[in-house]
Amino acid sequence: MNDLSARQASLADLAARRASLADLASRPFELAQPTRQLSPLVLASPHSGRIYPEEFAKQSCLAEIVLRQSEDCFIDRLVAAAPKLGVPLLSALFPRVFVDPNREPTELDQDMFAERLAPPVNATSPRVLAGLGVIPRLAANEQEIYSAKLPPAEAQQRLDLFYRPYHRALSDLVAASKRQFGVCVLLDCHSMPSAGAWMDGLHSRQRIDVDYVLGDCFGSSCAERITAAAESCFAERGAKVRRNNPYSGGYVAQAYGRPAQGVHVLQLEINRALYMNETTLEPTAGFAAVQDVLKQLIERLSSAALQLVKAA
Repeated sequence: MNDLSARQASLADLAARRASLADLASRPFELAQPTRQLSPLVLASPHSGRIYPEEFAKQSCLAEIVLRQSEDCFIDRLVAAAPKLGVPLLSALFPRVFVDPNREPTELDQDMFAERLAPPVNATSPRVLAGLGVIPRLAANEQEIYSAKLPPAEAQQRLDLFYRPYHRALSDLVAASKRQFGVCVLLDCHSMPSAGAWMDGLHSRQRIDVDYVLGDCFGSSCAERITAAAESCFAERGAKVRRNNPYSGGYVAQAYGRPAQGVHVLQLEINRALYMNETTLEPTAGFAAVQDVLKQLIERLSSAALQLVKAA
């Protein structure tokens, strides 16, 4: 395959797709398992889903390109080497603007729905108030997703068909790794816009002068050994890396990270400007370089995770 054909194939693989709700619900996530898991490390990509339900597209008043600005574009492909390195990789296939698996299931905005929602409903969380609950009200650039209120049954359907299956798969991965190794290290993989971070409650439009952010909930979700290994890996490659600023860890890190119980969660944020055009949503020449860095990161964290096993 020549360079042009290879690029065309790559772009086709990274393009958004449409599917019926039923078809997407039959396969809401992809789990790429290694032939043999070699360490307690597992990877997850909850926000790289790019299959848009046709029913959702009809409900939304926004163009697909605007909805896609909310994706953690291509993160699943950037870490696609994981299974070959003996590491499982779980990727959501549904988009985060449809339902966000990095939120509590009760983080619902009552004002989005035509009738009262059945409790429990955490309508006053900061993420819900910012329009970014488990069913988001806003897309990128703070644009309203819907032109009309949703029926209450819509919330339960999305949680049952997409959110809960993803979390069952994630919980099973964590439990299986813990059974095999005694501990589990989850790397929760995300991307961040290079200018501003409003989608996590930050409204600054200044450019983010950092390449990678490591979130360990200020040391409470992950062993220092793991965070330090990731930090060193990036620094050795000349990358700018920072801990817990502006992202310290979302719902997955907070809910799953229990170091005292042998479960460690580290959230990774990658600056999108490193590997993609944030306007056209196409990969740039930096894509392969970031893939190479992340391959090295996976190897480094696998080794650090095995050291945790020995230290336990």
